[in-house]
Amino acid sequence: MAHNDDTMVWHGTTIITVRKGGKVVVAGDGQVSLGDTVIKHSAKKVRRIGSEGRVLAGFAGATADAFALFDRLEKKLEQYPGQLTRAAVELAKDWRTDRALRNLQAMMIVADEKVSLVVTGTGDVLEPEDGITAIGSGGNYALAAARALADTDSDAEQIARKAMAIAAQICVYTNDKVTVETLDAK
Repeated sequence: MAHNDDTMVWHGTTIITVRKGGKVVVAGDGQVSLGDTVIKHSAKKVRRIGSEGRVLAGFAGATADAFALFDRLEKKLEQYPGQLTRAAVELAKDWRTDRALRNLQAMMIVADEKVSLVVTGTGDVLEPEDGITAIGSGGNYALAAARALADTDSDAEQIARKAMAIAAQICVYTNDKVTVETLDAK
């Protein structure tokens, strides 16, 4: 989506989470594009959130919208400590019903030591069956690559990095400047 009624829009990213061998990894590329122009190569779209940094979060979509959602999720985590799923469901409810939040254009992957989730503005809170999920313009490429690598001897971080490298070779809105965050999983 390079142009929309002659106005430029921000586009694309790739975020993936892989859960394997007692680890959970969230990785994201660093490219920020405006239309067909790369604006920045090293944006940090993956971070630790929550009071102890025990939740990993990555976003795809509009940056300001994502930061607003990170802030809201952190408040939900304070309200429901140690309950990422509950906090994510409450965020999704607010996102869908609140007049201001409803217009936010972003998706999130969040993970803690127990669960990985995709949270969307349509009210979805989705948990992958195989511990691997991805979002963004290169998400399907990274997801396919990670699933193909899941049965190899590679660990979670190696799988995430290889999947991101493959997505960067295919998706023009994804680059190889990857941020990776890791937690011990249960």
